[in-house]
Amino acid sequence: MTDAASPLPAITSPLLAQAGVRHAFFTRQGGASAGLYASLNVGPGSGDSPEDVAENRRRAAAHFGAPPEALNTCHQVHSARAEIADRPWGAARPEADAVVTRTPGLICGALAADCAPILLADPEAGVVAAAHAGWKGALGGIVAGTVAQMERLGAERGRILAAVGPCIGPDSYEVGLEFLEQFMEADGANGRFFRPGATDQKRQFDLPAFVLAQIAAAGVTQGEWIGRDTCAEPDHFFSNRRAFQRGEGDYGRLLSAILL
Repeated sequence: MTDAASPLPAITSPLLAQAGVRHAFFTRQGGASAGLYASLNVGPGSGDSPEDVAENRRRAAAHFGAPPEALNTCHQVHSARAEIADRPWGAARPEADAVVTRTPGLICGALAADCAPILLADPEAGVVAAAHAGWKGALGGIVAGTVAQMERLGAERGRILAAVGPCIGPDSYEVGLEFLEQFMEADGANGRFFRPGATDQKRQFDLPAFVLAQIAAAGVTQGEWIGRDTCAEPDHFFSNRRAFQRGEGDYGRLLSAILL
């Protein structure tokens, strides 16, 4: 366990780092939680101790030298809604799946445990965002919704940098044909994000590739996936699918965060 006063273990995006953007894709390490939630569980919606979740969120904010109230996350509902923040929200989290700001020191955060977290920045305009993109939100337009809100604050999509953080990888994401059909009904070209599964009734879905395609479709030309599969790395990441496979009943939530 990392000392409460120490920087937390975190993964960074080369694309964002090269532009001097402060951000972190936190792992599950360095927190106060125990058991299924060991140790950096930042999800208020989990069954973890509220005190431990609050401490973990405090540590995440402190990683950036900020107070815990500076960390804004949404009550995520797999939507296409992105909320602009100009002040700390506290416990009054809006139902949405992205936080956008141009307020220095305000941390935009996205929670995930297999879904794809996306950190976005237009350094020139001084606008950043954190989005949560599960398959439903990605298909429903959360990327386009986030970019549109960034533009409202002065960003230009041609300048935006986007990094997709740890999420379930294509080798871990087996789905049924009804899942495939939803994507094909939306766009026949979506078939390229699926490959054969273990049987004729199964497919393997490439969530990070689909999210990157949504980023490109939104006019953001600079995007990357950092290449970490949450389901395949139990020592580093929480995973909804892995918890289900193990019959664990619940799981922690990872935090991805960005700020000016």
